Amino acid sequence: MSLVSRPFRFGVNMLAVDTGPSWLDRVRRVEALDYDVLLVPDHLGIPSPWPALAVAATVTERLRVGPFVLNAAFTNPALLARDVATVDQLSDGRVELGVGTGYVRGEFDAAGIEFLPPGRRVDHLAATVARVTTLLTDPEHRPRPVQSRVPLLLGGNGDRVLRMAAEHSDIVGFTAARTGPGGDLQPLSASDFDERVAFARGAAGSRATEIEWNLLLQIVAVTDDPVAEANRLVEEHDLTMSAQEFTDLPSVLIGSAADIAARLVELRARTGISYLTVLEPALEDFAPVIAELRRVDA
Repeated sequence: MSLVSRPFRFGVNMLAVDTGPSWLDRVRRVEALDYDVLLVPDHLGIPSPWPALAVAATVTERLRVGPFVLNAAFTNPALLARDVATVDQLSDGRVELGVGTGYVRGEFDAAGIEFLPPGRRVDHLAATVARVTTLLTDPEHRPRPVQSRVPLLLGGNGDRVLRMAAEHSDIVGFTAARTGPGGDLQPLSASDFDERVAFARGAAGSRATEIEWNLLLQIVAVTDDPVAEANRLVEEHDLTMSAQEFTDLPSVLIGSAADIAARLVELRARTGISYLTVLEPALEDFAPVIAELRRVDA
């Protein structure tokens, strides 16, 4: 069954900030390559999202900006509402807010924050989202964001987070991965991923057509020899799966720009996923795919 879906939209998750001039050049390149959203993750050991996003907004005209995604345990709702509203003002209303539970225990330990069991981290996420939403939509709260509603992205894989996202967020983000026993992310098979999407769409009910559905892509390799590239990547990452199994993962795209675009058109028709996020190493490689998909939506 083909789903009614939105036009494609494209984001890139930037993984490093080095010097000011280098950051500004890379930000401008993101906009020049026709991405829609520039994103910065929230992890210890890399730069803080909000200063990087504020600077990015000053040298771009249409590019939307946001964290992908904030660790709810690392902030306080009142401080988060202040940061969101400030950068929304500086960007003239281009902020999108992504929030999650956090999953890297070592980062909690380094920050001196208790690493709660999964259920309690979800409880904290729910409370944070509810309070931030209330503050950002309160006409008396200062500072005020430019947008009447700052788009909210919630993402994950578990039932509770996906249900929360389906019921309350503007964008539902899929990682196509589950958290393993050691806290590492383990990729989902195609069938497991389709089940997660079906679960979230079912939880959304009548909201399913109002929500924007997002997928984080871990690997993008544009090549005329996908078999050789898949074999190389399996060996490089020391994976315990065949090249074909690797290629079939929902978070992996290997092939020509036209073939990858066709796969994403099929994904959108099947799941409704129209917002695609790549990691910065794929910034240039994914650009021809964007061009192909813009033509599809023209």
